[in-house]
Amino acid sequence: MKKFFAAAILVTALLFAGRTQAQQVKIGYISVDNMVSLMPEALSLDSLLSHYQSDTLNPKYGELVTLYKYKDSIYRDSIHRAPETVRKQIANELPTLIYQIQNWDQITQRATEAKQNALLAPAYRKVYDAIRSVAKEKAYTHVANREALLIAPDGDDLTPLVAAKLKIKLPAQMPIGIK
Repeated sequence: MKKFFAAAILVTALLFAGRTQAQQVKIGYISVDNMVSLMPEALSLDSLLSHYQSDTLNPKYGELVTLYKYKDSIYRDSIHRAPETVRKQIANELPTLIYQIQNWDQITQRATEAKQNALLAPAYRKVYDAIRSVAKEKAYTHVANREALLIAPDGDDLTPLVAAKLKIKLPAQMPIGIK
């Protein structure tokens, strides 16, 4: 709702500003996320994330559980034999390990999202650079994300122009939000 409100204010301000200035305002739009999803980098994303989860995150969970069991057994077995400082150190570490084990789904979700963002960052950069280039070539003064607009004329959709700039073939049946 905040995005819609901000977009509505922006469009309204641009329309009024365009009337008061001699410069003509030309507004285009594109769905950045959908354009990125058509990039070659995004097509292999599911496979890369799956490997990341199975090769990196899943072993870390096993290591975490093993570490917890080890420290817990040391704590229980040495409650009377270990020095006070060792018992306190392990007692302080156990709650952190328990928290990580209990919240592993959230931890992996955040780690996977961070990895996805890192993998897609170059694709987003390419798309934004292409959008800037097309906007400059076609004299668009403003470009909005398609999802921020309720109604937009077909002529101001920059998707085909940006796809051509990126040498991406658009599918015959466009995903929802591109058109």
